[in-house]
Amino acid sequence: MRNAGNLPADLADFLGRETELRTLSDLLARTRLATVTGPGGVGKSRLALRCARRLQDRFADGVWAVELSALRDPRLLEQTVADALRLPDHTTRPPRTALADRLADRELLLVLDGFDRLREEAAELVAALLRGAPGLRVLAAGRRPLGLTGERLLPLAPPEPADAVRLFTERATAVAPDFAVTEANAAAVHELVARLDGLPLALELAAVRLRALSVDQVLDRLDDRFRLLTGGDPAAPARHRALRTAIGWSHELCTPRQRLLWARLSVFAGGFDLDAVEYVCVGPDLAEGDVAETLADLVAQSVLVREHGVDGRTRYRMLETVREYGAVWLSALGDEARMRRRHRDWYLGLATWCELDWFSPRQAEVAARVAADLPNLRLALEFSLDGAQDAPAEDPVVGQYLAATLWFCWVGCGRLAEGRHWLGRAMEASDEPTDARAKVMWVFGYVALLQGDSAAALAVLQECRTQARESGNAGAEAYAVHRLGCLALVSDDMPRAERFIGEALLRYRGIGELNSNVLMGQVELAMAVAFQGDVEQAVELAEEVREICRDHGERWTLAYALYVLAYASWLADEPDRARRLAEEALEIDHAFHDLVGAVLALELLALITEGEGAPREAAVLQGAAGRLWESVGLRLFGSRYFNAPHAVCEQRVRRALGEPGYAAALVEGARLGLDEAVERALRRPRSRGGAVVPGAGGAPPQEPAASGEAAGRGAPDQRA
Repeated sequence: MRNAGNLPADLADFLGRETELRTLSDLLARTRLATVTGPGGVGKSRLALRCARRLQDRFADGVWAVELSALRDPRLLEQTVADALRLPDHTTRPPRTALADRLADRELLLVLDGFDRLREEAAELVAALLRGAPGLRVLAAGRRPLGLTGERLLPLAPPEPADAVRLFTERATAVAPDFAVTEANAAAVHELVARLDGLPLALELAAVRLRALSVDQVLDRLDDRFRLLTGGDPAAPARHRALRTAIGWSHELCTPRQRLLWARLSVFAGGFDLDAVEYVCVGPDLAEGDVAETLADLVAQSVLVREHGVDGRTRYRMLETVREYGAVWLSALGDEARMRRRHRDWYLGLATWCELDWFSPRQAEVAARVAADLPNLRLALEFSLDGAQDAPAEDPVVGQYLAATLWFCWVGCGRLAEGRHWLGRAMEASDEPTDARAKVMWVFGYVALLQGDSAAALAVLQECRTQARESGNAGAEAYAVHRLGCLALVSDDMPRAERFIGEALLRYRGIGELNSNVLMGQVELAMAVAFQGDVEQAVELAEEVREICRDHGERWTLAYALYVLAYASWLADEPDRARRLAEEALEIDHAFHDLVGAVLALELLALITEGEGAPREAAVLQGAAGRLWESVGLRLFGSRYFNAPHAVCEQRVRRALGEPGYAAALVEGARLGLDEAVERALRRPRSRGGAVVPGAGGAPPQEPAASGEAAGRGAPDQRA
């Protein structure tokens, strides 16, 4: 994680606020928690991010921003923070414990924005993280303080009048290039800025109107809206009333169709695209053919922000304050439940399409799409399992189907902990023995076994197999048998693993099933036979998977097949080929954020690196892998088979470096995050830190405590 960060690009010039920036920087130099407070639209987020950019060089492990405004389920708070920090944790540890452990020795700045909806939970999390991570500092931005002891506050007022006028002028010029503050309109500009209390969001909304109106005309209409919209809580701060007035004024200036779309768009969380809007928001008074034009109108009026997605598609986002205003109108229209249902249906369809397209050349696109739409997928899951506010949950079978259909997101894209959260809730939603629940059970078992929770995996997979057999669900039975075999594989029962996985593959063929799971079963079978000494058969199985993957454009399973082939090449004394295969596997795993595959590949590259004459670099990679295993679960699954290459590498490196040298290299490696560890492993260091150690490749590695009965090109010794 060192010298890293995820701060978003600044899309517009930052004007003024130099005094506030200096004050905030000084606060962070003297305290570990500083919070920028103020009303919506005053510029808290932009100030915090600008300050964070200025402080990047102060933090060895980077500056990281976490946006929480789209999060509604407090149970996903820790997971959301971990995702933003790129600190996935696949174990069964409580998410807060896992996150605190990962940050314990880090030196970084965490920017926590938009926590108002989850203020109490965010405060508890920040307190726990600050207690356990002395190198951590937190910069928060919200309408109210977190309320923690030691928190230093920067109440943010609107900009100084001169800066507010500059801001309005700059934004006005962006939409009306011929606009300028002149002697004729200067008084009106200053009055307009004063009427809006200088709030940046209000000024930007007003500036948009200069496309069609003069400043005097804007001011006249604003005066009307003040009288119309300043009702409500008379005790509310003036700035809150000014912001509500500005947003309400923008709302009043919209056409009825634009207002209707604004309200309906409030059901989205985070970003969304045109296809989603055209499905979700059509209905009475808004035809599908009118959506694109109306969407463009809302962008032009600064109600929506247009963004470029990672896949090149145009996406849209609504500022949280603006979204909340639209949600009030949607509720008043009595249309919230219908819109939430249509939203759920769209993302249910998206998940179904993504599952099918996962086994295709579009796999990387699927991974990017799911990552971008995760906030909306969460909303769809919540609606199906919990229902809308003051309304019962929808059919829980729909929620079960959605949670299970996203197996590729949970497993293939490195979100095991979140996947288990949703899958567990889905199983609790209904115990009716449906096909949807059967799928939830085998996916839950898969996630649990990868987390190292063998007891939970065994119980649910056995239940799934029994129910599937009784109901005649051949597909669910095949998947349950397959995952029971996978459980045996990581539990060192290789004959049972071979038997169960082989049976599952026959069942798959019988029902015509071919997808990433089926191919992964063949890779796991290759591992099982290799660990029993038949490396030749393992290579044949893995090569067949490799060819099928390339025929179908599948990459995720390919990485695991390459891992098997890389290890087999190392056994065959082909270190260069082993490295090429292992590096390709690691690159794929890293691209998909698959921590399980990535850390296995790192362990193998450490062994290969040692054989290239770089024992210290091998030890560094082992240190990095060891730290990452804490986020995966039990190191090397607690398996003596999977551990054999690590043990051989460790024995040789200890001998080359001595105990102090080995320990120091491990500490250096443990400081690396996943990105840095991958980058270092792919640099192919040679002869760094020590002489070549004889014996790389050739005979299969033997565990130090074993007597070495495996001979020739056989498998690693299987005894502890």
